[in-house]
Amino acid sequence: MNYNQDNPMSYSARDAKSASYDMGLRAYMLSVYNYMASALALTGLTAYAAANFPPLRDMLYAVGASGQVGLTGLGWLVAFAPLAFVLFMSFGLNSMSLQTLKATFWGYAAIMGLSLSSLLLVYTGASVVKAFFITSILFGSMSIWGYTTKRDLTGMGNFLMIGLFGVIIASLINIFLASSGLEFIMSILVVVIFTGLTAYDTQKLKAIYYSTVGNDLVANKLAIMGALSLYMDFINLFVQLVRFFGERRQ
Repeated sequence: MNYNQDNPMSYSARDAKSASYDMGLRAYMLSVYNYMASALALTGLTAYAAANFPPLRDMLYAVGASGQVGLTGLGWLVAFAPLAFVLFMSFGLNSMSLQTLKATFWGYAAIMGLSLSSLLLVYTGASVVKAFFITSILFGSMSIWGYTTKRDLTGMGNFLMIGLFGVIIASLINIFLASSGLEFIMSILVVVIFTGLTAYDTQKLKAIYYSTVGNDLVANKLAIMGALSLYMDFINLFVQLVRFFGERRQ
């Protein structure tokens, strides 16, 4: 700041604007993290209910005598429903009201909980909690780095997105190959990709904030979409780490 030597409490109009923007950025990022944390909590509660409430569980899963967990028709619908929610939010962002966007976001978090409830049927609760804390530490560290770093992460983000598309294509191919080795390599790549995307998406949120200063409606909508991006980064990391560290139920 450019302080006046005769009056150390005074500062320029530019500094005042900078401080205002900085405080606005903190408030904006806090709203994004609040949306994300609330969505994660809703997802966790929904997953727990679906895994432990027999009528709902039996609607989604068919558990074999050997402990194998399969999806029912409704279960398959629930498994693909989150993608439909994301597409609806992305393409309908401009036409939706803020309240509709919020309701869709919460609906997405709830349906994702139903989709992820199978993890609680396959893996022990203790190992799922362990994976959650590891994910939280990894996600938090990368998000803080993305927020504080002066380095432009655009190039890294573009590279990681290309890598993600490559993993998706390889996953489709592996449906026919059924290679456990390829699946393991792809799981490692997914962890690396979404770890990096956490930092990239966090930094991108700062740029989005500065481009929407003065337009509260757009800023609030993009805060929800930003929370969606970080939420998906967290969930993808979490699922892969559960598969790495999870202990299967006997």
